Amino acid sequence: MPAPRNSSRPAREDGRTAPAPLEALRGRAALLTQVRAFFTQRGYLEVETPVLGRAGAADAQLAQFAVSDPVCGTLYLQTSPEYAMKRLLARGSGSIFQITKAFRQGEGGRFHNPEFTLVEWYGVGYDHRRLMAESCALIARLVPSLKPEPRLVSFRQAFRDRLGVDPIEDPTDVLQECAYTRLPATRELVLDDRDALLDLLMSHAVAPHFPADGLTVITDYPASQAALARINPQGLADRFEIYCGPLELANGFHEETRREEYAARFAAEARKRHARGLPAIAQDEQLLAALALGDLPDCAGCALGFDRVLMLAMNAAHINEVLTFPIEQT
Repeated sequence: MPAPRNSSRPAREDGRTAPAPLEALRGRAALLTQVRAFFTQRGYLEVETPVLGRAGAADAQLAQFAVSDPVCGTLYLQTSPEYAMKRLLARGSGSIFQITKAFRQGEGGRFHNPEFTLVEWYGVGYDHRRLMAESCALIARLVPSLKPEPRLVSFRQAFRDRLGVDPIEDPTDVLQECAYTRLPATRELVLDDRDALLDLLMSHAVAPHFPADGLTVITDYPASQAALARINPQGLADRFEIYCGPLELANGFHEETRREEYAARFAAEARKRHARGLPAIAQDEQLLAALALGDLPDCAGCALGFDRVLMLAMNAAHINEVLTFPIEQT
């Protein structure tokens, strides 16, 4: 691994960011080699799916790049390879992984770029607990300087410990008052969307206090934040997120497998989009058709932000330090 970096990438004379130095390119190549070795040793098949598709992600929180093509009509740059990989799982691919580019609008800042590298994988026969352990093992292999044992905390306990509120049981007005008290700048905002409010509190009032020298794994999310994870008998989502300090690195699910549940959740997200005045996104009919031939096999899946992990491995202060060409340089 190249020597750690502590300074920001220098600017060129025209004020734009200079290309990544050679140590960043070598560091990226070395970590990509380790990722492939990690999954190959565990029997995963590497796959490649399109980054351009006729359907976009159902998630109302994701802003997507739409492309107008005179032959194909509206196409979307994919926010993740999830739906295409699930079509492969439904066809009997077995455990699979992919290293790909993903695209999200409105992504900018210290930890964000609108185009980024994602590692996504699905373990057939896995539940989210087994995948949590595997995800932490991968990160530990890529960033050996982190403490070896991850810290596991439920979503509810993380809020109780830091904010003294219950994100599952407390009414929305209690959470609103918590945000106004802990984050005074939010007093000018209308915080009536419960899930957006929980996301705000997690990212700005809870996660900033996670230890920076090791991993924190948050589990058991509210059912309203399940996305495509299973809902367990306790009414919570079998979902986890992995943080290093305030930086979210990975997001994983024990995957829902039933076609009717996918259709219902796609429809629910479409209603959220409409209520928020967001553009409608075509549902992934190909995925629904694949699931109509048979439910998804029992599996768990995870998406890992590779560029962020590379930042940790190289002690970089800004994502631009590890990107070959950040958006300002394209």
